[in-house]
Amino acid sequence: MTDIVPATSFLGRLIGSCPDAWRRYTEHPFVAGVADGTLPEAAFRHYLAQDYLFLIHFARAYALAVYKADDLADMRAAAGTVNALLDTEMSLHVQYCAGWGLTEAEMAAVPEDPACVAYTRYVLDRGMAGDLLDLHAALAPCVVGYGVIGARLAADPATKRGDGNPYDAWIAMYSSEEYLDVVRGSVTQIDRLAAKRGGEARFDALAKTFAAATELEVDFWQMGLDAV
Repeated sequence: MTDIVPATSFLGRLIGSCPDAWRRYTEHPFVAGVADGTLPEAAFRHYLAQDYLFLIHFARAYALAVYKADDLADMRAAAGTVNALLDTEMSLHVQYCAGWGLTEAEMAAVPEDPACVAYTRYVLDRGMAGDLLDLHAALAPCVVGYGVIGARLAADPATKRGDGNPYDAWIAMYSSEEYLDVVRGSVTQIDRLAAKRGGEARFDALAKTFAAATELEVDFWQMGLDAV
């Protein structure tokens, strides 16, 4: 796997259970276009606006994680993520999007793409129907996948960096040590939840959830390309 997601971790095993879907997600043509700077800017703008809406639902999912938690440590971890999303990540996203000519009011008014609806509601549904581990299995492809993608692109000498690539700041954001620490924290948390909540006996069901969420990530990238 990688030093970010050890193959022997519970999350590493979930990734290993759906290699084709994971490859299509992390190596999608949208990602390849980000790497070499050839992605149509209209596709990226559509993605950014939908990602704004996605983050709102992501915050709702972590708020659900507070409710689903059965101890203070898990409640505090989820509440911290909610606060970070609402107070920091959303502001950073709005600032970044401003550089692409998108205002927060414009993004808030954009109709939600069916791919965004499908993905976010799936995550919320798994959280409502299942427990905290089910919810984290559905959340993990986004949290972890972006770090895996960012680290791979940053380490690949074929990736175009600097002013010649309009997506260089995006690559830098998701390959930063700050973000990779978030990924490592997620890996550790899922290991702990799996040990606490009978993850081994539930592995097949959790792998199905993880694979479905990964496929919805593939659709989210494709949504951007299809908008051009």
